[in-house]
Amino acid sequence: MSMKFSSRKSGFFSLLVLGSVVFLMGFSICGPIFGWIERSDFWVVIPFSLISALLLWIYFGTYYQLTETDLIYRSGPIRGKIRISEIREIVKGKTLYSGLKPATAEKGLIIKFGKYDEIYISPVSNDLFVAEILKRGPQILISGQ
Repeated sequence: MSMKFSSRKSGFFSLLVLGSVVFLMGFSICGPIFGWIERSDFWVVIPFSLISALLLWIYFGTYYQLTETDLIYRSGPIRGKIRISEIREIVKGKTLYSGLKPATAEKGLIIKFGKYDEIYISPVSNDLFVAEILKRGPQILISGQ
Protein backbone atom coordinates (compact mmCIF):
# COMPACT_ATOMS: atom_id res chain seq x y z
CA MET A 1 0.00 0.00 0.00
CA SER A 2 1.28 3.44 -0.93
CA MET A 3 0.80 6.61 1.12
CA LYS A 4 1.30 10.15 -0.12
CA PHE A 5 2.32 13.01 2.21
CA SER A 6 2.10 16.67 1.25
CA SER A 7 4.87 19.01 2.29
CA ARG A 8 4.17 21.48 5.08
CA LYS A 9 4.60 25.07 3.91
CA SER A 10 6.01 27.65 6.31
CA GLY A 11 4.66 31.17 6.30
CA PHE A 12 8.05 32.58 5.31
CA PHE A 13 8.41 30.16 2.39
CA SER A 14 4.86 30.92 1.22
CA LEU A 15 5.44 34.66 1.44
CA LEU A 16 8.75 34.38 -0.39
CA VAL A 17 7.49 32.19 -3.23
CA LEU A 18 4.05 33.71 -3.74
CA GLY A 19 5.38 37.26 -3.27
CA SER A 20 8.08 36.64 -5.87
CA VAL A 21 5.55 35.20 -8.33
CA VAL A 22 3.18 38.15 -7.84
CA PHE A 23 6.05 40.62 -8.29
CA LEU A 24 7.49 38.91 -11.38
CA MET A 25 4.15 38.40 -13.09
CA GLY A 26 2.90 41.84 -12.06
CA PHE A 27 6.01 43.45 -13.51
CA SER A 28 5.65 41.38 -16.68
CA ILE A 29 2.02 42.37 -17.16
CA CYS A 30 2.10 45.96 -15.90
CA GLY A 31 5.57 46.81 -17.24
CA PRO A 32 4.52 47.37 -20.85
CA ILE A 33 1.22 49.01 -19.81
CA PHE A 34 2.86 51.63 -17.57
CA GLY A 35 6.00 52.02 -19.65
CA TRP A 36 8.43 50.32 -17.25
CA ILE A 37 9.33 47.95 -20.09
CA GLU A 38 9.43 49.01 -23.72
CA ARG A 39 7.16 46.92 -25.90
CA SER A 40 10.22 45.95 -27.96
CA ASP A 41 11.82 44.52 -24.76
CA PHE A 42 8.87 42.23 -24.14
CA TRP A 43 11.23 39.20 -24.27
CA VAL A 44 11.99 39.96 -20.59
CA VAL A 45 8.61 38.38 -19.80
CA ILE A 46 9.87 34.93 -20.85
CA PRO A 47 12.48 34.42 -18.09
CA PHE A 48 10.16 36.01 -15.52
CA SER A 49 7.42 33.55 -16.54
CA LEU A 50 9.82 30.60 -16.41
CA ILE A 51 11.05 31.57 -12.94
CA SER A 52 7.46 31.99 -11.75
CA ALA A 53 6.50 28.59 -13.19
CA LEU A 54 9.46 26.93 -11.44
CA LEU A 55 8.59 28.53 -8.09
CA LEU A 56 4.95 27.47 -8.39
CA TRP A 57 5.99 23.94 -9.42
CA ILE A 58 8.11 23.65 -6.28
CA TYR A 59 5.42 25.22 -4.07
CA PHE A 60 2.55 23.03 -5.25
CA GLY A 61 4.53 19.98 -6.40
CA THR A 62 6.47 19.03 -3.27
CA TYR A 63 5.36 15.76 -1.73
CA TYR A 64 6.62 12.44 -0.40
CA GLN A 65 5.30 8.97 -1.07
CA LEU A 66 5.89 5.80 0.89
CA THR A 67 5.57 2.49 -0.91
CA GLU A 68 6.26 -0.87 0.69
CA THR A 69 9.95 -0.61 -0.21
CA ASP A 70 10.75 3.02 -1.09
CA LEU A 71 10.52 6.64 -0.03
CA ILE A 72 9.84 8.69 -3.16
CA TYR A 73 10.29 12.46 -3.02
CA ARG A 74 9.33 15.18 -5.48
CA SER A 75 9.93 18.92 -5.31
CA GLY A 76 9.55 20.56 -8.67
CA PRO A 77 12.44 19.24 -10.80
CA ILE A 78 14.07 17.51 -7.80
CA ARG A 79 13.05 13.86 -7.73
CA GLY A 80 14.39 10.74 -6.17
CA LYS A 81 13.83 7.44 -4.48
CA ILE A 82 15.41 5.97 -1.35
CA ARG A 83 15.12 2.31 -0.39
CA ILE A 84 13.55 2.10 3.07
CA SER A 85 15.94 -0.74 3.89
CA GLU A 86 18.86 1.74 3.43
CA ILE A 87 17.50 4.30 5.94
CA ARG A 88 19.57 4.26 9.13
CA GLU A 89 18.10 7.11 11.14
CA ILE A 90 15.45 9.83 11.10
CA VAL A 91 16.09 13.00 13.09
CA LYS A 92 12.82 14.74 14.03
CA GLY A 93 12.28 18.46 14.46
CA LYS A 94 15.59 19.64 13.02
CA THR A 95 16.44 21.60 9.89
CA LEU A 96 19.21 20.66 7.49
CA TYR A 97 20.90 23.80 6.19
CA SER A 98 23.05 22.18 3.51
CA GLY A 99 22.55 19.29 1.18
CA LEU A 100 19.46 18.06 -0.61
CA LYS A 101 16.28 19.70 0.69
CA PRO A 102 13.06 18.87 -1.16
CA ALA A 103 11.14 20.68 1.59
CA THR A 104 9.06 23.81 2.08
CA ALA A 105 9.25 24.33 5.85
CA GLU A 106 11.63 24.16 8.78
CA LYS A 107 11.63 21.64 11.67
CA GLY A 108 11.01 18.65 9.46
CA LEU A 109 12.86 15.36 9.23
CA ILE A 110 16.46 14.59 8.36
CA ILE A 111 16.59 11.16 6.73
CA LYS A 112 20.00 9.49 7.02
CA PHE A 113 20.56 6.65 4.60
CA GLY A 114 23.32 4.72 2.93
CA LYS A 115 26.75 5.24 4.42
CA TYR A 116 26.88 9.06 4.68
CA ASP A 117 23.87 10.40 2.75
CA GLU A 118 21.09 12.53 4.17
CA ILE A 119 18.09 14.41 2.87
CA TYR A 120 15.73 16.89 4.51
CA ILE A 121 11.95 16.65 4.10
CA SER A 122 9.01 18.47 5.71
CA PRO A 123 5.80 16.41 5.71
CA VAL A 124 2.65 18.04 7.10
CA SER A 125 2.86 15.71 10.10
CA ASN A 126 6.30 14.48 11.14
CA ASP A 127 4.76 12.02 13.62
CA LEU A 128 2.39 10.43 11.09
CA PHE A 129 5.19 10.10 8.53
CA VAL A 130 7.52 8.49 11.09
CA ALA A 131 4.80 6.08 12.24
CA GLU A 132 4.13 4.99 8.65
CA ILE A 133 7.79 4.57 7.71
CA LEU A 134 8.43 2.52 10.88
CA LYS A 135 5.74 0.06 9.73
CA ARG A 136 7.86 -0.54 6.63
CA GLY A 137 11.29 -0.30 8.28
CA PRO A 138 11.22 -1.10 12.00
CA GLN A 139 15.05 -1.08 12.08
CA ILE A 140 15.14 2.72 11.62
CA LEU A 141 16.47 4.66 14.60
CA ILE A 142 14.38 7.74 15.53
CA SER A 143 16.10 10.63 17.32
CA GLY A 144 15.35 14.30 18.07
CA GLN A 145 12.20 15.74 19.56
